Amino acid sequence: MRDIIHLCGLRPDKENRGGRSPYLAFKDDEEGTLTIFAVFMVLMILTMGGIGVDLMRSERDRTILQHTLDRAILAAADLDQEQAPLKVVNDYFDAAGLESFLSTVSVDQGINYKTVGAQAQSNTTTAFMKLAGVDTLSATAAGVAEERIANVEISMVLDISGSMGTGSKMSQLRSAATSFVNTVLSPSNQGLVSVSLIPYSQHVNVGPKIFNELNTNHRHDYSHCVEMSDSAYNDTTLNLSTTYDQMQHFQWNYSGSNSLSDTICPRYSYERITPFSQNASELNSQIAQLQPRAGTQIFMGMKWAAAMLDPAFNPVVDALVDDGEIDNDFANRPAAFDDVETLKTVVLMTDGKNSSASRISSWAYDSTSDYYHWSRYNLWYYLYRNVRSHSRSQYYWYKYDAAQGDALLDNICDASKDEGIVIWSIGFEVDDHGADVMESCASSPSHFFRVEGVEISEAFDAIARQINQLRLTQ
Repeated sequence: MRDIIHLCGLRPDKENRGGRSPYLAFKDDEEGTLTIFAVFMVLMILTMGGIGVDLMRSERDRTILQHTLDRAILAAADLDQEQAPLKVVNDYFDAAGLESFLSTVSVDQGINYKTVGAQAQSNTTTAFMKLAGVDTLSATAAGVAEERIANVEISMVLDISGSMGTGSKMSQLRSAATSFVNTVLSPSNQGLVSVSLIPYSQHVNVGPKIFNELNTNHRHDYSHCVEMSDSAYNDTTLNLSTTYDQMQHFQWNYSGSNSLSDTICPRYSYERITPFSQNASELNSQIAQLQPRAGTQIFMGMKWAAAMLDPAFNPVVDALVDDGEIDNDFANRPAAFDDVETLKTVVLMTDGKNSSASRISSWAYDSTSDYYHWSRYNLWYYLYRNVRSHSRSQYYWYKYDAAQGDALLDNICDASKDEGIVIWSIGFEVDDHGADVMESCASSPSHFFRVEGVEISEAFDAIARQINQLRLTQ
């Protein structure tokens, strides 16, 4: 009995104290109550710890999910990323084994920005909270990444060769180019977007202002085109230390008249390059005056387009800014190729393909009197009337043929793309060969437009809209 009393917490010396029953003493004894409280607290601690473990596991899953999502959208929003944003994000989640958790991916992009957003969610099975009816915990990850370029430098290269006189081609080009200018040079883009207008036919007239900033063998003042070696088309740079020959001023065709309206180097002011402009009115006035003339040398237009986006051209721009020919806003252009705040792009348009081109033999073009003579006479008009047929070939030589022109165009397009210049090309009523050449020049097949008739406006508008959508900021 005493053993039982001891086990029940009773003390023998209290068995008969006060005449109380030992069972009543057991009931009233408060010793051991802390043990019950301690057991309750242990259970509470275990419960809270279990909840903490479940929450920590859920947070771990959310952290992994968020880290994967952040890396995925940053890679997808990179403007240098060639793969589609959705594919990039999916690839990241697949590689992490989290593909089933990706919920949504949103993409918004234009010519100089890309915004990628994504959301993912996983469910963590609970180990302790399910005792309270909570079987899973949701882990949600979300984010948005954006890369945006503030400044845009555009070289717009327009074909004004003789074939543009067919039908209504020239009027359709004027309308399309005018709409493009008005779109990209909207008031919100003031000081941010520059357009260099580069008309070309069988050569490119750089104009006296640019011409005088170059080292040249200055022969005459009838027009201002410069000759370049074939090696000049291997890179975008216009070497300012090179001394360039001035292009001969003459007209080559078989017309029986002595018209000099189609000179190989375009001669009129509206046919000259207009560099780094944001004056839509002046650009549109120039576009409205463009006339078709002479042959087609696409590679020359493209070379000047690229050269004017190359930072090596900056001294020429600075000189023209000082002379008031270019707005002060563009004093530091062209920007460096690695300037992440600047997009450089070319819009190259033609209605044909590279043609052959000739030059007058040097012996017949080496004096002031020769320069003057050929500024007055269409070459073949003069040869047919003054030179025996067997001697006519001595007066000229072929500098380019079509295949050579295609090769030079390919070279300068590749060099431009290597420098990060985005090239849009438009083949306006071209044949299959012309289309292939222009598509090869473009930054990608999606940057090439093969159009007929009024579709040329749709092509220019499609390019311009991507610039107009932007909210450009310094």
